Amino acid sequence: MPNIIEVHNINKIYGQGENSIRVLKDVSLKIKRGDFVAITGQSGSGKSTLMNILGCLDKPSSGYYAIDGHDTKNLSPNALAKLRGEKIGFIFQRYNLMNALSALDNVCLPAIYAGISPFQRKHRAQEILETLGLKGKIKNKPTELSGGQQQRVSIARALMNGGEAILADEPTGALDSKSGVNVMQILLDLHAKGHTIIVVTHDPHVASYAKRVIEIKDGQILSDTRNGEFKTIEAEILKKNKRTPFLYQRDQLIESLKMSVQAIYAHKLRSILTMLGIIIGIASVISVVALGNGSQAQILENITAMGTSTIDIRPGKGFGDRTARTIKTLVVDDANALASQSYIESVSPISSSSGNVIYKNLSSKALLLGTGEHYFDVRGLTMAVGRLYTKEEVLNGDPLIVIDKPMYDEFFPNGENPIGELILFNRQPLTIIGIAAKSARDNSDTLRIYAPYTVVMNRITGSRNITSITVKITDDIPPAMAEKNLTSLITSRHGTKDFYTLNFDSIRQNVKAASATMTLLISGIAFISLVVGGIGVMNIMLVSVTERTKEIGIRMAIGARPYNILQQFLIEAILICIIGGVIGVGLAYGIGLIMEKFAPDVAMLFSMNSVILAMTCSTVVGVLFGFMPARNAALLNPIDALSRE
Repeated sequence: MPNIIEVHNINKIYGQGENSIRVLKDVSLKIKRGDFVAITGQSGSGKSTLMNILGCLDKPSSGYYAIDGHDTKNLSPNALAKLRGEKIGFIFQRYNLMNALSALDNVCLPAIYAGISPFQRKHRAQEILETLGLKGKIKNKPTELSGGQQQRVSIARALMNGGEAILADEPTGALDSKSGVNVMQILLDLHAKGHTIIVVTHDPHVASYAKRVIEIKDGQILSDTRNGEFKTIEAEILKKNKRTPFLYQRDQLIESLKMSVQAIYAHKLRSILTMLGIIIGIASVISVVALGNGSQAQILENITAMGTSTIDIRPGKGFGDRTARTIKTLVVDDANALASQSYIESVSPISSSSGNVIYKNLSSKALLLGTGEHYFDVRGLTMAVGRLYTKEEVLNGDPLIVIDKPMYDEFFPNGENPIGELILFNRQPLTIIGIAAKSARDNSDTLRIYAPYTVVMNRITGSRNITSITVKITDDIPPAMAEKNLTSLITSRHGTKDFYTLNFDSIRQNVKAASATMTLLISGIAFISLVVGGIGVMNIMLVSVTERTKEIGIRMAIGARPYNILQQFLIEAILICIIGGVIGVGLAYGIGLIMEKFAPDVAMLFSMNSVILAMTCSTVVGVLFGFMPARNAALLNPIDALSRE
């Protein structure tokens, strides 16, 4: 029979310089395929170190080691993991089973990393477990099994990928005598089927089962004796279904995802605490953007209610000028001059006055706005009931008025029809012909009455001057250009610029820019909390790697490649961030519903773009902050990881 293991002059040295310890000293041996070998020796003799090297968990400091003809010296970690998964099955003294997985899933693990199809691996795992007397225990977790049953699960796992060479480290050390005998009988049966069995033990009774006993002392082979005949039986090689690289990678990704979900579920509280920073960050970003969008929309709606593409002309140097009331230069002829300009669609002179309004036994303060017939169109106002006064009625100075909704509610609380009713404004009788719908900008308690400007000028104020002029620009002319032209026109008429203009389109653009800047600023602050949450994910994942070092070692021992470990921990971090992101989105919308119910004046406008951006950010955070812990896990030395308790 050919040799499955060849070792020539291997040495193992720990430490450097004066602190170095030489554990193995020029060890050479050959083990034929199908042999049953026991490596014995006292504690500290180097037998466990030799087993770790034979199992490709550790590398010799010098010398030659080949398994099944593969020189292990220059093999990469991924290649060594592949070799372990295909050629070697481990049976550990402490079983080293995954407590979160069932017996069936524990046995399936090596086949997952070997790329065996889900159906084939489950069928084979169940078959092996039943052969080892665990038919009714395949769904049980390790904590629900006895020591002997756990060791049989460990043996089943070692056989999963074929187990051409089975390395058993003190396989009966943690068992009672009866269970120990059962385990050794199983190993004898496996040897009879052609498996190469290598047992590391300090127990002479266990060693007596072997056909060949190698004794090690102080890192050297003291004796090598054969106790029985060597049978040339070829072990049955596991036949794998051929799978394309795409299917292999897909299965690896799916299994990593499943294992990540299991890990998150197994540590629910820790996972929730890890997500907390992400949840707060995502909820903050989305809520702030929604609040900014809502506020911007609300302000723009109010500005739009004042009139789209409109410009107001008012006396004074600017808004808030205290001398504006003393300037009496705006007249109706200015409005008529503007109306003749091609870039102006409509013009409405405005004359206003405050006073008392009386209807029957009711009275109140009100603002009377004298306007032209185009005022409602310019300002984007609509009629709720009745009609607006016409051009002829304006020119004739007919005493007709339109009242606003708040005034109607106050003076006609029982829902009476006000059309045709007379009211007194500063003792002047005026006839109601309509009710204006409430404007989005009418947030004040001041009652408004609309009348022809000729009525206000002739019957109320007696002044030939007007308060302001509102013009609507044609759609094909830029408002800024129109503003420049009309400013030039009125200045030439007055001989000086004793007025200022309010361009609502410019105001709208400024509001948009200011809102966007403010939203960006506050979103940046909220994004900081997202980064802090990401740092929290990284810290918890680093702790998780430390806590699960033993698990990582077990996975590597049964065939997991470094990129499998990297993939699993990276997916865990991304999943935590994505789940946290989803909860954060839900929390943000929950905040929106609460605000809508208890603070209806605070507008929150949610955008799908902000949700997508927030979820993208949470995923990126998971990748960026999860990579370092995942990489640390992938770079762990298998033997160091296995020895961690």
